[in-house]
Amino acid sequence: MTAAALSLAQAAAGFDGESTAAGLFAPFEVPVALELSLVGVLGLCVGSFLGAAAYRLPNGLSLAKPVRSFCPGCKRTLTAAENVPVLSWLVQGGRCRGCKMRIPVRYPAMELCTGALFVLAAWLGRDLGPALVAVHALVLAALVLASAVDFERFEIPDEVSIGGMVLGPILSFALPALHDASPVAQALTDGWSPGLSVDRFGALVASLAGLVAGGGILLAIGWIGKRVYGRDAMGLGDVKLLAAGGAFVGAGGALAALVIGALVASIAGLVNVLRFTCFVRARARQRGGRRPLLRALAVGRIAGRYLPFGPYLGMGIGISLLAWDHVKTVLG
Repeated sequence: MTAAALSLAQAAAGFDGESTAAGLFAPFEVPVALELSLVGVLGLCVGSFLGAAAYRLPNGLSLAKPVRSFCPGCKRTLTAAENVPVLSWLVQGGRCRGCKMRIPVRYPAMELCTGALFVLAAWLGRDLGPALVAVHALVLAALVLASAVDFERFEIPDEVSIGGMVLGPILSFALPALHDASPVAQALTDGWSPGLSVDRFGALVASLAGLVAGGGILLAIGWIGKRVYGRDAMGLGDVKLLAAGGAFVGAGGALAALVIGALVASIAGLVNVLRFTCFVRARARQRGGRRPLLRALAVGRIAGRYLPFGPYLGMGIGISLLAWDHVKTVLG
């Protein structure tokens, strides 16, 4: 996945529909629009793999065996025609051709989301170089997987979180430009000045600082929440996810991701509470009774607070990763 994204994103620059640049088909000149389209197709294919991973990992199944995808209902191996991202789901009416089991909409949704994010990463990173775009695409794919599993199972696969905690410092050392905007990396780079890249040591320290800051702040919040409310206020999966994200976006990026994630999650939580409140009152009316608004709101508040935080953290990490300069401007 990483190598393909690296190649396909090389010419994601100057997109105007007619632009050409050396990249995927170098030394031939190819319209950037075509190259971005190919990045999108790659993203759709990666999204298809992520859909399978989102089913297999929580169920303790191997990603390598069986190699081919299968229907969870009848266990039938899917043909190549049944594995075309998005299109197969539409043609089959969202059902397995064999047992007619309904295929959850999350599969095409993950494919479309990953495809769109890959194109966005290539477009926004057109001046950063193919290696950075490839790493961005890899991180975004991992966040899509973590979010999908957390939405359905209220858990985040260790393969994503711990994998990111290990891979983040390694890639930061190999590709210091990941932390060019990090004050920590800049301070540790001899002779650094605006416009220059940070060195490997600075990037590695910035990555480790982000890992510690991301995981540490959520551990502290969880500890305080448990003391105040007498129950777990933060899942360990969220702690590991932000630690992994911090390894790629640095300490400042991790804190910004937390702020963004908490803000969006608060809005989503409020909407969820109102949705459950309306549902409770509607059910009461259907049964010929009435439930006072305050009592319905109390029930809605209890039901609505069960909201996975991982997807919103993932959103914050993704925004910090792709648009850190804009995030710094907004947060002052």
